[in-house]
Amino acid sequence: MLSRTARLCSRTAAGSRSSAQLAPSTLAKNQPISVAHHPAITMLSKFSQQAAAEATVPSFRYFTTSIAALKKSSKKMPPKKQATEEKLQLGRPGNNLKIGVVGLPNVGKSTFFNAITSSSVAAENYPFCTIDPSESRVAVPDERFDWLVSQYKPGSRVPAHLTVIDIAGLVKGASTGAGLGNAFLSNISAVDGIFHVVRAFTDPDVVHVEGEVDPARDLEIIHNELRLKDIAMLNKFIEANQRNIERMGSGGTVEDKKKKDEFNIVVKVRDWVESGKDVRKGTWSNKEVEVINQQFLLSAKPVTYLANVSERDYLRKKNKFLPLIKKWIDENNPGDKLIPFSAAYETTIAAIEDPAEKAKYAEEQGVPSMFGKIILTGYDQLNLMHFFTAGEKEVRAWTCRKGAKMTEAARNIHNEIADSLIQVDVMKFDELKVAGGEQELKASGKLYIRGKDATIDDGDVVYFRSGQGKAKK
Repeated sequence: MLSRTARLCSRTAAGSRSSAQLAPSTLAKNQPISVAHHPAITMLSKFSQQAAAEATVPSFRYFTTSIAALKKSSKKMPPKKQATEEKLQLGRPGNNLKIGVVGLPNVGKSTFFNAITSSSVAAENYPFCTIDPSESRVAVPDERFDWLVSQYKPGSRVPAHLTVIDIAGLVKGASTGAGLGNAFLSNISAVDGIFHVVRAFTDPDVVHVEGEVDPARDLEIIHNELRLKDIAMLNKFIEANQRNIERMGSGGTVEDKKKKDEFNIVVKVRDWVESGKDVRKGTWSNKEVEVINQQFLLSAKPVTYLANVSERDYLRKKNKFLPLIKKWIDENNPGDKLIPFSAAYETTIAAIEDPAEKAKYAEEQGVPSMFGKIILTGYDQLNLMHFFTAGEKEVRAWTCRKGAKMTEAARNIHNEIADSLIQVDVMKFDELKVAGGEQELKASGKLYIRGKDATIDDGDVVYFRSGQGKAKK
């Protein structure tokens, strides 16, 4: 029996304790509650639609057992199947993850960053214009959030955000210190994902650090510099530990075995990277992933490739460099996303303050801004999603990792609520929208009750029921 109920709201900017509202009083004691799971919602933005991965559902075959078979009692029943081990992800765990803008000098990184964050970082025509990385948060576009705001008309509205960092241009030899390379590579090490901007335009007024425009060569330079830095870091670990490992021999304590296993994994990863492959493209066990994550390797980070084309090419939807870029990605990092965009066009769009005027301008030009797609892709590459809390006071999107449990999701808001979480009222967004509102959804019996160990889905609208403390408003 629940003694108290709490409905989640956000913490204030000053860091005050998060508030929560009472769970809906309309949830009658004997009201039938559906417990059927609904598939996760696929985000749809006005810029792009990505098909949802088809979920496979195991089928069950009914069968009968004969009396003769039952008499064969001498045969032991097979052991129960153990639960599938949860696959660990490469990278730093957490919700406040960052994505860095990486590329050679003068490819349009800072122009892209200025436009996407509406900031004013200098974007001059010379290498190393950006020395210290600039950081900004950009809103993640989501039509579901906009719909919830229109329904609840809250006093406060907080969308999900993606943190983007502009990192100075790398040059050939950066892994050995060229062009302030060591400092810049350290900045890349501090982010969780990469927007790799590659130049796909010619302009005699914008110098190229390598002399002429060659996207495939530029991609290869960055690819090699990140790998070479990884190899150097891995070799440093191997050299520091090899003598101790050799002294241990074949025996040793449990701790010795653990150190030898870790050493062997590092050697295996080093050999993989030396073969010309990125760490993120390998198939690693959970134990190997744990070791890799301790090394903070650059080639383990997810990458989205952004081809910066001229405004003219973008408007006419043709560019001679794109096939070369696509070919390089398919050969070296198959499966990675490539998004063509024009930093010049995006700068023009970003300068228009009124959203309606922005949309009108894009419609007149016949091409959309690609920033929505870029932000959503980066967000997805970091394995992030968000759920919602909604009410008259506030509609808010909360970022969490895909596959997070209800307790983990609640901890995003307040530790006390997570620690005393009992159960969660869940509304599936698509069902809420079809019903036309919260009360209509409840009347249809589609308010779901989930336990604290259940998995939260992308787009869930939730009310957390806590058994500790006063009801927070």
